[in-house]
Amino acid sequence: VAEEGAPAGDGPDLFTLLAELAGLKAEVKVESRQVKAALDQFRELFDLLRQAQQRLEEDLGRQQGREAGDRQNAERDLLLELLDLRDRLQAGLDQGLGYRPGWLARRGGAETFVGGMSEGLGMNLRRLDDILHRRGVRPIPVLDRPFDPQTMHACEVTEDLARPEGRVVAERRRGFTQHDRLLRAAEVVVNKLKVEAS
Repeated sequence: VAEEGAPAGDGPDLFTLLAELAGLKAEVKVESRQVKAALDQFRELFDLLRQAQQRLEEDLGRQQGREAGDRQNAERDLLLELLDLRDRLQAGLDQGLGYRPGWLARRGGAETFVGGMSEGLGMNLRRLDDILHRRGVRPIPVLDRPFDPQTMHACEVTEDLARPEGRVVAERRRGFTQHDRLLRAAEVVVNKLKVEAS
């Protein structure tokens, strides 16, 4: 029979148990502070990484925008050169179609030669127009339309009483857009009625 007040068995007494529990509680507090500190560090690191990623995405967006702008400018320059070539082909074709041989030239076959040249120029012009069309390049319609300073440049004025003021009566150089963006302004002749002094 065990005596009263004597510890039963080999288990720890209440004081030891409470001391161990207090030590465990202190250890858990230390561990939780360390976990909280680690989480704060992870949070700061995550914020830094997110900011770095955001800066990289912004830089990448700006770089892609610059590259797209550079490509667009390079394409625009090439298209303007092709339009200059188109103007020359059109001028040659117009000259060939308007050719009328004199009485001396009829005997030398000049008419056949000029006709063949005009046909070749016409084929090249149609091929070039197809290429430009595939790139989204469209001519600006101007004849008998009101003058539009956004897409037209008035290189001449004329007075035609049969037409309203401000109408385009002739086109000196064709204008073009690419995907609804002005590529080259049209050079036009605009009707301007004189105002008589009263």
